[in-house]
Amino acid sequence: FADLVLETWDLQCERNGREHRTADMGCQQLVVRRGQPFTVTLHFSGRSYEEGVDKLAFNVETGPCPIETSGTRSHFAVTDFPEESGWSAVVQQQDGDSLSVSLCSPPSARVGRYSLTVETSTGYQGSSYHIGDFVLLFNAWHPEDTVFLRDEDERCEYVLSQQGLIYQGARDYITSTPWNFGQFEDDILSICLKLLDTNPKFLRDQNRDCSRRNDPVYIGRVVSAMVNCNDEDRGVLAGRWDNNYEDGMSPMAWIGSVDILKRWKKFGCQPVKYGQCWVFAAVACTVMRCLGIPSRVVTNYNSAHDTNGNLVIDRYLNEMGEEDRRSRDMIWNFHCWVESWMARPDLAPGYDGWQALDPTPQEKSEGVFCCGPAPVRAIKEGDLQLKYDIPFVFAEVNADVVYWVVQRDGTQKKSTHSSVVGKNISTKSVGRDSREDITHTYKYPEGSEKEREVFTKAEHEKSSLREEDEGLHVKIKLSEGANIGCDFDVFAVINNNSDTERACRLMLCARTASYNGTVGPQCGMKDLLNVTLAPWAENRVPLRILYEKYGESLTQDHLIKVVALLTEYQTGDVIVAVRDVYIQNPEIKIRILGEPMQKRKLVAEISLVNPLAAPLNNCVFLVEGSGLTDGQQIKELEEPVESQAVAKFRLDFVPSQAGLHKLMVDFESDKLTGVKGYRNVIIAPQPK
Repeated sequence: FADLVLETWDLQCERNGREHRTADMGCQQLVVRRGQPFTVTLHFSGRSYEEGVDKLAFNVETGPCPIETSGTRSHFAVTDFPEESGWSAVVQQQDGDSLSVSLCSPPSARVGRYSLTVETSTGYQGSSYHIGDFVLLFNAWHPEDTVFLRDEDERCEYVLSQQGLIYQGARDYITSTPWNFGQFEDDILSICLKLLDTNPKFLRDQNRDCSRRNDPVYIGRVVSAMVNCNDEDRGVLAGRWDNNYEDGMSPMAWIGSVDILKRWKKFGCQPVKYGQCWVFAAVACTVMRCLGIPSRVVTNYNSAHDTNGNLVIDRYLNEMGEEDRRSRDMIWNFHCWVESWMARPDLAPGYDGWQALDPTPQEKSEGVFCCGPAPVRAIKEGDLQLKYDIPFVFAEVNADVVYWVVQRDGTQKKSTHSSVVGKNISTKSVGRDSREDITHTYKYPEGSEKEREVFTKAEHEKSSLREEDEGLHVKIKLSEGANIGCDFDVFAVINNNSDTERACRLMLCARTASYNGTVGPQCGMKDLLNVTLAPWAENRVPLRILYEKYGESLTQDHLIKVVALLTEYQTGDVIVAVRDVYIQNPEIKIRILGEPMQKRKLVAEISLVNPLAAPLNNCVFLVEGSGLTDGQQIKELEEPVESQAVAKFRLDFVPSQAGLHKLMVDFESDKLTGVKGYRNVIIAPQPK
């Protein structure tokens, strides 16, 4: 027999991409999911393949030092009886000189970029052909994969959806901001693989790192460390919280991960400036979804940052309601992290499912700024000793806040204040633009028997400061929405739930604030020295907050922190109430003109009214949307926008993909920043 000569081959990128749900990554490269067969076609010249005469084998290799024993190299012959546990090749069909072979990786294979070689031999003569590279991803559709997710709608949302909503604002005023995850956009996959190859664990021991890339727990931990740059590890984002962002992008200005990841690569893996928690979490979510691990961004309101691990956050106020001496323990208005879905074979049964991963640099874990994966189930059950970092996340959702009022003579008085930490834990609903509340996955109902058991196990004494029915109560209420550019009222509502008259002093103070709990200058204050409350009476005390007072010092987080201190003269008791008021931006209006169809021009008309009394200068619109625009579109307006005038422009774009997509807009100017808007657009498929 003459030698079998391989002339051409076809990796069938398009067909395999469709079957493996990776077609949106384009058909320039083969991208497949582990445990699922894919087809390659071989064309021989001279004669066709004959079973029994010709031997056909394949070789796959990943990483710089592929070794069989590390699972980074495999050599396997074409067979009719594939082994479940390893790589396999089976002849699918033969048609003249062409041969279709179905290749399949084990569902526990290492993910990453592979080279594929085919070897032919007839008798003693053999030839070897490198026929290309492919990328192998995790497979949430395969029951044997550790990231297997049963529900198809959930797989669509948490693996395939390139867009979503991230919850921000304040506990009493939850806002959503659109985000373009863009995990299938050009070049993002190669950037995610580069991120794995830049991580210090890889640089220290390449063989060991590549051999662990079959484990989503390991990958999640690496990604959580690499999204921040605090370990001088060439991480993706630099964090900054001090409102000085001139030498980079303000964290509030981003509307997607694609821009950030591309900048990181373009500038030689220098950290991109700047991120805050939702940016870190969103970029990590993009990387995890890109690699095939189901992931979502979650937001915890009133999130505790407990530095000394005692599950108590001490805050010190002077008699004016101002923060006295800084405590390293903080309460963040909200804090975002990522949850990724995976089995935990490294732990006892019962901890599979959602795992918390937090890429925002806060505390070190095993010497590195990363956090997780922490099984959400372990947080709920108070199993603090399991891996990884459960005590930190447990504190974020369960710590107690104690307000101490420091009197002039230096004595401290503990105030009564009801439990506030870990509220309204939120994520985007599956398949809809509404909020799903997942607090119950992190904690048992407050005051329940089960909650007490968990706290006992976690050695946490929950202070029993349930609001007592008798005595004095203070709440801070808001009359109507607070809009930027407008004055508004807040009210201290005081109740005397007792039979005796009470004489008190009420101190009300408003300050601009950042979402991580730091406060700026005062923008409103009232000190009433004799408030008398009749038995069973309610008193409403208004405080007017003026735009001319808060406008200058309002941070890009748009928060005003209002503190009320009620001191009862007779007993000296102090009651503290705190409320974060979110100042709303104007609405961005988006109109779509034309018939939305794939590969056909559409026009978006985008506008916003300047609500301020002064003109807006240096106005810029940023627009992007996976499947809709080709990358990010930037429009700078030449003229200032006068008070109450409309800033608007028209954008032409040609949608590349059919289906439901979000067109996302961010507006920046000198006095109004981080204004977000989005519009859902359903694109009809191109007629065949």
